[in-house]
Amino acid sequence: MKSGYSATVIFMSWYNEVEYIRTQAKKNNELFASSLPMIASENVLSPLCREMLITDFHGRYAEGTPGHRYYEGCDIFDKVEEKAIELAKKLFSCHYADVRPTAGTTANIAILKALIKPGETACALDLANGAHISFGKWGAAGVRGINLISYPFNDEEMNIDIDGAVKLIKKVKPKLALNGRSVFLFPSPIQELAEAAHNVGAYLVYDAAHVLGLIAGKQFQDPLREGADVMSGSTHKTLPGPQGGMIVSNHPGDTDEDRSFLKKLSFGVFPGVTSSYHLHHVAAKAIAYAEHLEFGKAYAKQTIQNAQHLAQELHSLGFQVFGEKLGFTKSHQILLAIGPGQGKQASKKIADCGIITNMNTIPGDEDPLNPSGLRLGTQELTRIGMKKSEMEDVALFYKRALIDNESPKKLKKDIKEFRKEYQTLHYCFKEGFRGYDYHTLVK
Repeated sequence: MKSGYSATVIFMSWYNEVEYIRTQAKKNNELFASSLPMIASENVLSPLCREMLITDFHGRYAEGTPGHRYYEGCDIFDKVEEKAIELAKKLFSCHYADVRPTAGTTANIAILKALIKPGETACALDLANGAHISFGKWGAAGVRGINLISYPFNDEEMNIDIDGAVKLIKKVKPKLALNGRSVFLFPSPIQELAEAAHNVGAYLVYDAAHVLGLIAGKQFQDPLREGADVMSGSTHKTLPGPQGGMIVSNHPGDTDEDRSFLKKLSFGVFPGVTSSYHLHHVAAKAIAYAEHLEFGKAYAKQTIQNAQHLAQELHSLGFQVFGEKLGFTKSHQILLAIGPGQGKQASKKIADCGIITNMNTIPGDEDPLNPSGLRLGTQELTRIGMKKSEMEDVALFYKRALIDNESPKKLKKDIKEFRKEYQTLHYCFKEGFRGYDYHTLVK
């Protein structure tokens, strides 16, 4: 009797903890279902991708490559990984694809491990000019012990100063010319950088984390055809799949030099920076690649059109929007200057109103924790069906929050009402599956 009582008490204690976690998950779903999600590095999963994440693949291990495993029981997953690789190659029109990296940063670390040794030199953008932290001294490049030298930057064009960058590459003769950006408004001058890099025996590495889906949709630039030796990316931003990363290259592997290059890349991923690699995510990536082959061009095109129209509207309403000379943006991103050190305060203020985005450094900032800008993304708003006309409404919400200083409570109510019409996911397979909306996991 006493033992049973103790077991009941313990069960009730843990039951409350579990219910607490479930409640928070439901609240999170409700938050994003009633807000304007505009963080440029996020997106939402299709029903089929989501289904893969709850399969038995979730708990399994598959170290190695298809047909060459340390563990038994991988024959079925081998077919899934092979299909994911096939679809990735088709999506990016390339000879080599590795779908194993568990994140975009993991893919970058694998490439660095494969292609550069500690103490060797790489050229990269400075973090204040929009570089991703994985190519900075506090991130993957720093962990690898790389000597980083920053490209010069053109603040007006929000891009690498190509003449200065070419001169820099010729002067320092780096092992790698890195192109990784967290603020990615315009295509990079890859052809010129690649030519300079190859002339000094360097590889050009293109981190497409943010713009991977735009590239796959053939609406941004084509790094592999422009000279990049290898491209990494995140599979959960403008390519709306599961959290994860990937590596692609167009080196055909038909020479000893090419085969050595691709072998190094593969070895960098495993055993370099992965053991098992989230098999359920690989299955979901395969679904995302198939969906993007079908819908990616239309999705990428609408995402960019929405960003350009929103940027123009924000500019017309009095906001300082970067990149005006070149049309503000050619990607899903918009960069606003809010005021010296005011980015964090502004991002919190609009979050209280129902607009979820992030503070961001702008050219001239020195403290990443107290930046002066906001970075906006249109990829998720596009995914839930918004088009150019809705961007005018979104711009007005920003004005009401940050210029007119309206009550956050009133704005949050209005944004929640506005979002009621945008709960269905677009640009994904639907036939034969229950319609998806943000509340699927809430009910």
